[in-house]
Amino acid sequence: MTARELSAADAAALLRPVDTLAIPLGPGAPGGLLHALGERHDWEALEVFGALLLDFYTVFTQPGVRLRSGFFGPAERALREAGAKVEFIPADFRRFVTIAEQFAPRVMTTAAAPPDEHGLMSLSLHAGATVGELHRAARDPDRVVIVEVNDQLPRTLGIPPQFPHALHVDEVDVIVRNDATPFVLDDDVPSEVDRAIASFARGFISDGCTLQTGIGGVPSTIVEVLAEGPGGDFGVHSEMFTTGLMRLHQAGKVTNARKGEFRGLSISTFALGTTELYAWLDGNPDVRFLPVEVVNAPDTIARNHHVVSINGALAVDLYGQVVADRLNGRQFSGIGGHEDFVAQSGLELGDRSLICFPSTASSDADSVSRIVTTLSPGTTVTSPRHQVDVVITEYGVAELRGRTVRERALALAEIAHPDFRDGLRAAVAEMAS
Repeated sequence: MTARELSAADAAALLRPVDTLAIPLGPGAPGGLLHALGERHDWEALEVFGALLLDFYTVFTQPGVRLRSGFFGPAERALREAGAKVEFIPADFRRFVTIAEQFAPRVMTTAAAPPDEHGLMSLSLHAGATVGELHRAARDPDRVVIVEVNDQLPRTLGIPPQFPHALHVDEVDVIVRNDATPFVLDDDVPSEVDRAIASFARGFISDGCTLQTGIGGVPSTIVEVLAEGPGGDFGVHSEMFTTGLMRLHQAGKVTNARKGEFRGLSISTFALGTTELYAWLDGNPDVRFLPVEVVNAPDTIARNHHVVSINGALAVDLYGQVVADRLNGRQFSGIGGHEDFVAQSGLELGDRSLICFPSTASSDADSVSRIVTTLSPGTTVTSPRHQVDVVITEYGVAELRGRTVRERALALAEIAHPDFRDGLRAAVAEMAS
């Protein structure tokens, strides 16, 4: 099979009014093709499986188009509020693999770096969950594989031959060219709250441990503290590779020398960050991108040396149940790899799982506590109480591992904002052990 090179509009014309399509999460999505699909107005039943859109694509506002998303971001939330058919699929990131296989869309797409001298197109900023399905579709004459190549995407590496992190031009049906600047996620200036949380978290991070960091200001600030301070010899095994993790490398703090899995290499499944990060990743042999079913596999995580996972939350109740994706009936994000890393970062005494967040949030100009007595209706648990190790706010640390129900609840009440502590303490007094 020899790939045809088509314009985005001509590639979009290959989809039928009644069809199925899959796009990778976030930075793997082919933006030019998706915008071209929005120029068509003949959709009758286009079903799309994807996650974490990084742009507002008008195709999803059209009648006859439905997006089945495994992870919401601002674009999905805005589309829902505008009345688009955007529905959430409850699944962690690893299970996107089997969902894609079950869905078996007729058209598979991805973004990629341009072909090298061997005809290989690096999957660049995203390995994720669609790699296997891209290869399966390539072998099926009844399915179509469209790859959107972009000179501005970095050529990142896998671990061949098992994890090549690339498609060959002879595998795909259509190549589309796009020169748009990749989505940039700038780091926010750390707040005083971020810095206070980071200072508490630093005490749980030992030299030589293997780090996983989630998205957001707090994880970024923690990594910044690590880069600027003493110690090091860290390993990186993280679902998402961030600008902060690049800074940690640049500071000479990452060696990956003690890791039990993929020793000597930083491992990730997708990257989001600054233009500097993307340039640094280009051809960088120190960072390797592997499919999510490998990166987030419990046994893979557990084999690493002293895993310390750093993740956020929307709310935590007094039992230690963590809410990170759906609150008060509204889908904010998704499960992602949250539970995978929270659960597996506590199977050995040297492992630690840190749930870090500000003690309050704003709601209709009022301040509300993120540590709550009970979860409100329409709120779902992302990580269950029995997997939670350490909870940190700007007011301190609640170590939950090995504590009784009442001890855990009291520890959580003590790190809440002072305005809410008395009410939480009173609730603890009423709790059954």
